[in-house]
Amino acid sequence: MSWWDDVMHRAVAEVILVGALTGLIGVQVVVRRLSFFTMALTHATFPGVVAASIVGVNLLLGGVVTGSLVALGVAALTRRRGQDAAAATGVLLSGGFALGAALVATQSGFSRDLSSFLVGSILTVSAGDLVTTAAVLAVVASLLLVCARPLLFTAFDPAGARAAGVPAGAWDVVLLLTVVLVVVTVVPAVGTILALSLIVAPAAAARLWSDRLPVTTALAVAFAVASGLAGLYASSRWDLAAGASISLAATAALAVSWALRRAAGTVRAVPA
Repeated sequence: MSWWDDVMHRAVAEVILVGALTGLIGVQVVVRRLSFFTMALTHATFPGVVAASIVGVNLLLGGVVTGSLVALGVAALTRRRGQDAAAATGVLLSGGFALGAALVATQSGFSRDLSSFLVGSILTVSAGDLVTTAAVLAVVASLLLVCARPLLFTAFDPAGARAAGVPAGAWDVVLLLTVVLVVVTVVPAVGTILALSLIVAPAAAARLWSDRLPVTTALAVAFAVASGLAGLYASSRWDLAAGASISLAATAALAVSWALRRAAGTVRAVPA
């Protein structure tokens, strides 16, 4: 078996795992209207990933630490009256990226290419990356399955959940931290910038076809995996950037779904 075959086999395995992971969490992001927060989070975790690479520790650790701080900060702001959480999140979006770029600039002869953090490098994923993604997928899938009832309750009726004694704020934090974990895990494959499209676009496309959460989740996973495989094929066939190709394929899935539903006259509203 040639070196190229090994690389492609790992890339295909990773794109399937990443597609399943982003499809699962993407439904929660779309239903709860957390797309803007997720976009800010991808930027805010960037300095943590860069710092981890500079220090020589695991990228997952650096990204999770900074992402968790951001998630907890946003959660705290949303619970305080008079605080504009959206404004604070927007500041994090630009501030996080600027801090990451500044960290790169301070390192003369930095050994890691900046673009690999931004748009990923799925053709260079290692066996360790595959194990990490598979482990995170198992954790996230188990969490969403076991905690499906409180997550669903707090997503669609937060006031009713609080009245019933369900700690809606605590479950919001659990979900935000789960989004952090997913975003950081997919960085080697699609980078911090393009992670948003693979999380949101397939789930938004699935939401156009069904209002039932199990069906939407299954479709989101299918769309995300298909987008990953299509993008990887386009990348190898026409020598395109893999991360960008995957992102464009996910966007195309949303555009095609919207066009088909519009043609049928049954376009559903998709949460922002």
